[in-house]
This record gives sequence, C-alpha cells and structure tokens, in this order.
Amino acid sequence: MTNLKKTLLVVLGPTAVGKTELCIRLAQHFDTEIVSADSRQFYREMAIGTAKPTPEEQAEAPHHFIDSHSITQNYNVGDYEKDALACLDEIFSRKNFAILTGGSGLYLQVVTDGMDDMPEVNPEIRERLMQQVETEGLENLLTQLEQLDPDYYAKVDKANPHRVVRALEVCLSTGKSFSSFRKQTKAERPFDILKIGLERDREELYERINERVDIMLAEGLLEEVKGLYDYKDHQALQTVGYKEIFDHMDGQYDWEEAIRLLKRNTRRYAKRQMTWFRRDEEIHWFSPKELEEIVMWIEGKVHKID
Repeated sequence: MTNLKKTLLVVLGPTAVGKTELCIRLAQHFDTEIVSADSRQFYREMAIGTAKPTPEEQAEAPHHFIDSHSITQNYNVGDYEKDALACLDEIFSRKNFAILTGGSGLYLQVVTDGMDDMPEVNPEIRERLMQQVETEGLENLLTQLEQLDPDYYAKVDKANPHRVVRALEVCLSTGKSFSSFRKQTKAERPFDILKIGLERDREELYERINERVDIMLAEGLLEEVKGLYDYKDHQALQTVGYKEIFDHMDGQYDWEEAIRLLKRNTRRYAKRQMTWFRRDEEIHWFSPKELEEIVMWIEGKVHKID
C-alpha cells in the first residue's frame, strides 16, 4: 500500500493578495485544515483591522489560531512556534496535508526553520531604546546597528522598530553581534515543506489594498480602534491600520490624513513583505488565480512512502 508523506503547504504573500480564498480551496481539495501564522489575527479584539477570514469563510475549512488569544495576554513568537508545531502534529495524525499561511514572515519561519536561541537581555537597555524610538525615531538606532552589526543591518527591515530594537538590545547586552546568535542551520521537522508564494501585478495589488481599507472603514474600524485605545502601547497594536488611527485620536493629524496614511503605509507594508519573501529561494511563485496549476505543482512534488 502506498501512502503520502506528511506535507506542510506554506502559502504566503503580501497583505490583500488573496491568501484566504486560495487556502480554503486548497484545504477543500486536499481534505485538510488551515493554520494561521498571521501574528495579528490571533487576537480576538483585533477583528476588522486584521482582515480575518469571515465566519462564513472559516466554515468552509477548519482554521486554527484565529481569535485564539486576547490582547491582554503576553504571546510571542516562541510561544507560537511551540503551539503551532503541536497543532500540526495533531492535524498530521489525521491528515496527509496541513496548510500554514500568513504574511508574517517571522512567524512562518519559526515553524519551518526553527527559532534562534537568543540570550537574555538587560530590560533597562530595551526600555531606553524604545524611549529613543519614541523621541528621536529610528535613524540614530539604525546608525548604531550598522556600526555594531553590519551584517544584520544589511538584512533588517529598516522601517520596523521592533526588529531594530531587538537586534540592538542583544548587541548592547552581550557585547556580541545579533548575527552571531542567529541560526546557521534549519531545525529538522518531521514533515516535508512546500512553499507557495502568491503575487499580483503591483497596480492590481495596490488597488486591492485601497479597496480593503475602504471596506474596513465602512465595517467600523474606527470604533474598533477606539475600543482598544487603552492598549495602544501593546506591541500587537503597533501595526498598520491601528497606529494611524491612534495617532489621529491623539491629535497628530485629521481624519482624511489618517486614511491617506493608512492606505500608504499598508502599501509600504506589502512591499516590505515581498522584500522579505523574495530572499527565500525555496518559494515557488504563482498568481492566486492559478488554483489548478498550484494543485498540479503540489501533486508533482509530494513524496510517497511504501
């Protein structure tokens, strides 16, 4: 009797590219379930601004890590790695395939490659760096990072304060470069991994992003953000779609400017996502419209065991 080897289908791509719909179709075709690696969709209170699968979409295929946590909980990428691998083990006990999807590159990576074993850092250094971001912006921290760890400086998302601060706090706490602690080898996983990237023409993607923002606003994004104001300093809320509205509420700019920035920053976020994903040569790229081609590619790659 011939069986298929357990295979994880990783479906990734920028925001608004069409991951949700494609993953549901793949889950139906391969009789499996979807594990979200979107680090904002975990939180129940962040419904509209994270473009979660709708209840109707979730009814079409089982989803995991949607509304799984509260914004009041501390939940980090290390917790997610452990929980996601346990979830995949359970799915693979019943299925030959599982789907991992999202636009959060780091959360996808810890499931497929493992997590770096980073040292403890001095919390006072972290606090000082975060205050520096608030008062001065990122420019001085980036200059410091370039001096202490030029290798990581060349790779880091220079618009992401959390990544920059994380690298600098390790450098300053240990006297060693952040790069020296990063994994050189991938973790072994008890399943095969196929990575599928989704992409669209830039003009088309940007139009979809603008339309998505308009829909979020019509569905009540402003009211959702108002309800989260007391948690605005939470790391999960330091993200596009929430930060612009918090800044508007704090009087930094008017509502029209908030909407303009929200759309612009979402487009910029999509560009940063693609920059991250393009570095991974294991990703095979498709249009979200190519369902049949994607299915054929997967079936041609799946290993069989006797």
